[in-house]
Amino acid sequence: MVKILGNDRGLFSSLSSEWETPAELFEELDKEFRFTVDVCASPGNTKCAVYLSSEDAVSALVLHWTGICWMNPPYGRQIGRWVHKARLSAQAGATVVCLLPSRTDTRWWHNDVMKAAEIRFIQGRLYFERDGKQLGRSPFPSAIVIFRP
Repeated sequence: MVKILGNDRGLFSSLSSEWETPAELFEELDKEFRFTVDVCASPGNTKCAVYLSSEDAVSALVLHWTGICWMNPPYGRQIGRWVHKARLSAQAGATVVCLLPSRTDTRWWHNDVMKAAEIRFIQGRLYFERDGKQLGRSPFPSAIVIFRP
C-alpha cells in the first residue's frame, strides 16, 4: 500500500517505499497459484485472509513462511532482506511469488533473484493503487519472481 504523506508527491519519490499490488495483477496470479498467505502486508492492503505484517518486518522476516506465499515487499533499502527471505523460504519448502521492481543492477537481484525458478518481466509499467484507485504509472519496471521448493 502506498503511504501518501500529505499529497501524492510521495508516489514518485523516496517518501514511501510501499506500492499496493494492482488488483487485476494479483487476481490473475492468484488464479494460477492459489495463495495461502500474504507475507508482507498490512490490514488495509492484504491480498490474503492470512498475512504477515510488513509494519512488523522483524517478525515477518523471522517467522517461518509456509504454503503458497504472495510477497510485494517495501521497495526501499531493506528490499534485499525480503528477497533473501523469499529464496530461503523456498529452499525450506514454500513457494514464494514476488512482485519486485526490476532492478537488475543491484546486489540483491544477482544474489537472490537470479537463483529463482522463474522471472517474468512485466511489459510496460504497472499502475499501482491505493484504496482500489489507480495512482498513476510506476516510475520503474517490474517483474514477477517465483521461488519454488
